[in-house]
Amino acid sequence: MFTIYPAIDLRSGMVVRLRQGDPNRQTTYSEDPVAIAKRWVSEGASWLHVINLDGAFGDMAGARSNRRVLTTIATTLKVNIQFGGGLRTLEDVKAAFDAGANRIVLGTVAIEEPRLVAETLALYGAERVVVGLDSRDGMIVTRGWKTETPISAAELGQRMKEMGVLYALYTEVGRDGMMTGPAAELTAALAQLTGLNVIASGGVRSLDDIRELMAYAPRGVAGVVIGRALYEGALSLKEAVALTRPTA
Repeated sequence: MFTIYPAIDLRSGMVVRLRQGDPNRQTTYSEDPVAIAKRWVSEGASWLHVINLDGAFGDMAGARSNRRVLTTIATTLKVNIQFGGGLRTLEDVKAAFDAGANRIVLGTVAIEEPRLVAETLALYGAERVVVGLDSRDGMIVTRGWKTETPISAAELGQRMKEMGVLYALYTEVGRDGMMTGPAAELTAALAQLTGLNVIASGGVRSLDDIRELMAYAPRGVAGVVIGRALYEGALSLKEAVALTRPTA
């Protein structure tokens, strides 16, 4: 299975995109995230990728507001939701699931508190957890992509696989929000090196990019998150989803 994940990045309750994760390079696309979610579901999305940017940046008031948005989307629509951003305690994880997330993304804690990943796997199961392998030039970055680490994406991915993780989200930060093309070969290499099912993120600009990523599905590339290209009309979600459906 190869899955398309339309991105809904939330900041102060609004749908935004940040270029290369920089909070000072923000474009606001909508003040109604539920309407955006309805649009993506109407165009064929079976999953939404919802990110709590305020949580990632440590703004707790904004984070709570965005969790309320998650609840509204989850109770309004029949769609699976992959949710991340600032989940750094077991209480955060529980709150996300209680708010309606079907699967959560754990990023910073995979480096800083790997025990939390193990506890989440034990409590909720590997199908409901994805580890964020956010990297700049192949090296993991944390805390809203502001903190650099000496650990490579491949090394962290291998550690997580040994712990029982099945899914990873690989974002090459330099490509995020830039529409310069995805890191398809790097994503496939990461999947092979780690044995994880890897979801690609960052840089998608066209249906050809999706076709390229899908060609690596046999090597463990399990899907792609698409953001700016959808919001700016560079590609159609309906057409992207159609690519993933088997032909008769």
